Amino acid sequence: MRYHEIALKKNNRPYFMNLFRQNLASATRDLGLKGIKTLPGRLLLSFDERSNSKEIRRRIEKVFGVANFSFVERTLPDLETLQARILDSLDGKSFESFRITAKRGDKNFPLTSPEINRVLGAAVQAKSAARVDLDHPELTVTVEILPGAGFFGFDKLPGPGGLPVGCSGNTVSLISGGIDSPVAAYRMMKRGCRLTFVHFHSVPYLDRTSQDKVRDLVKELTQYQFSSRLYLVPFGDIQRQIVASVPRPLRVVLYRRTMMRIAELIARKEGAGALVTGESLGQVASQTLENLAVIEQAAELPILRPLVGMDKQEIIDQARKIGTFDISTIPDQDCCQLFVPRHPTTRANRVYVERVESRLEIAAWIAEGLEKTETEEFRFPEP
Repeated sequence: MRYHEIALKKNNRPYFMNLFRQNLASATRDLGLKGIKTLPGRLLLSFDERSNSKEIRRRIEKVFGVANFSFVERTLPDLETLQARILDSLDGKSFESFRITAKRGDKNFPLTSPEINRVLGAAVQAKSAARVDLDHPELTVTVEILPGAGFFGFDKLPGPGGLPVGCSGNTVSLISGGIDSPVAAYRMMKRGCRLTFVHFHSVPYLDRTSQDKVRDLVKELTQYQFSSRLYLVPFGDIQRQIVASVPRPLRVVLYRRTMMRIAELIARKEGAGALVTGESLGQVASQTLENLAVIEQAAELPILRPLVGMDKQEIIDQARKIGTFDISTIPDQDCCQLFVPRHPTTRANRVYVERVESRLEIAAWIAEGLEKTETEEFRFPEP
């Protein structure tokens, strides 16, 4: 298991490495994990020989902080032993080109990395009759010589990169069930944030499809942080009262400002330091620069918008990649579709908005909404 960004943390590296090890253990604890050992510049995870390598790979591909990884076999740090085991492991493999990628971590080893490449490359070529291709090989044999042990494997598998979840603190993520907000949550987890999720729904005015979708989305995203809490906030009555009291063009801005206030109260309860949204600049009427400024002034905590500079196609592409797109596109009815005016304002004025809000019983609405809020817990791997 190799890492890149963590290695740059200098005096804080032990803190990041401890979280990294904990997250790797959480991801693979039910797959026959025997131990995690720290080696120079990497971690070695040892598994029971009967472990499911495909499932191990799938889990590790979702652990933030992993730059790349390899399935390897440990041998003595002896070139003859390494060569013999590599040649045995090639039995049954068919390939027309290959390369050896050796790294000598033990500077007392008698051969340099290029010399190891040449010796092992000649042996593999003699056995397989395959040609050496350093640029686009069909098979790559990775070899590492460390103090007291040698390792070899075939191919390096890419990890997700980023920072270990938990190292950047706790945040609250507003999740709607659409395409954008799960991608925003993913991107914040990749930067080391641990998320608590808040979903605003409009039951009984709309059906429960959005809640079911959000549960599936949170379940999918929990694979990256291993435990999640979801707050389900009833918002339909609040919307209805805003509709009865607020001019049509301002309603969406008032919805969003009220959501921010509720989410901030939940964040304070959870000890979170920021709110996360899936807003992208200019994508819809509520996400103009002027409206975003007025909406975020309703909360004191920072509002993080990891998608703010992305276009819709970029967001869709990432949703497909992380596995949330198919869930997000299930037809549903969410609170964003309830009581929405035909022509919402695109340039809200803060002074005017605050004047309108001063006539409303927003604090009472928020208290009632929080009182009726439900919470659900998610775990991965599932107990």
